Amino acid sequence: MAVAPLHPIAEANERSPFGDFTPDQFYDRHGITHSSSFMRNARGMNIFTQSWLPIKNDHDSKQVMGIVCVVHGFTGESSWFVQLTAVAMAKQGFACCALDHQGHGLSDGLSTHIPNIEPVLDDCQAFFSNFRSRFPPSLPAFLYAESLGGAMALFLHLRDKRSWSGLILNGAMCGISPRFKPPWPLEHLLWIAAAVAPTWRLVPTRGIPRASFKEEWKFRLAVASPYRTARKPRAGTALELLRICKVLQERFEEVEAPMLVVHGEEDRVCDPKGVEELVRRAGSKDKTLKIYEGMWHQLVGEPQENVEKVFGDIINWLKERATRARAHAGAQ
Repeated sequence: MAVAPLHPIAEANERSPFGDFTPDQFYDRHGITHSSSFMRNARGMNIFTQSWLPIKNDHDSKQVMGIVCVVHGFTGESSWFVQLTAVAMAKQGFACCALDHQGHGLSDGLSTHIPNIEPVLDDCQAFFSNFRSRFPPSLPAFLYAESLGGAMALFLHLRDKRSWSGLILNGAMCGISPRFKPPWPLEHLLWIAAAVAPTWRLVPTRGIPRASFKEEWKFRLAVASPYRTARKPRAGTALELLRICKVLQERFEEVEAPMLVVHGEEDRVCDPKGVEELVRRAGSKDKTLKIYEGMWHQLVGEPQENVEKVFGDIINWLKERATRARAHAGAQ
């Protein structure tokens, strides 16, 4: 009997992450429940949120191994590729949740405009705290994050180091690849452009999706999303992304959570050297770095055998840390 793929991207096609199934058929097929709603944030914006649970009754946590709060990347959303990863984790016994950042997906805000990361972190913190309150406090909670989301997960950990049992950083933005930085001298003059026209798309970069997905059909699926944009970054956002990397690099030693860092060797969007430096300097006693030879920025965009390898590593790490955290909680 053939073994079912670990990651449900195997069922997708270039038109839909659910392939030939309806969303309800897809969730039922994988034995999970899905819900979505909007959260009104402190700025009066409607923020789209979702959750995926491995059991039919979300008040019964006996079958839940842990909680995974998912943070998507720049130009991404919670309803496309990231959702499939959440489903993969929910199938393994984890209660998962995610939100669309302002200006992304179904959330309010100017498209892909993040002039200040702090309010976006506030949204994540508020929603994740609310989601976690539905489960026993002893249940271990993890952050899974991709690309810019990786930087955000690190900031969330630095805000509250006691809240998270571990971090999984996939293609994390700890440094922007030189091939994606604004060309000289624009990088050094970007603050002027951001001050004069912060929302203008002035920053010349290569298309992120094209450089992220190795398999052509997955690239076509990425751009098929009605909520994704492949346009140039806005000046204010580009300046904030550069600032985020600089601030994080100054605080690597403060990172203390157990950490799994996975990254494509040939990532042309987020420089692998950034995560190598993070792992080298982080204060975490439990830290694992896996650089996958020949792989690109979006590891889910690789051929299926590569996807299974990467997410097999992720699921195994997650299960081991969840089991360890629950054993430690039970012994106290």
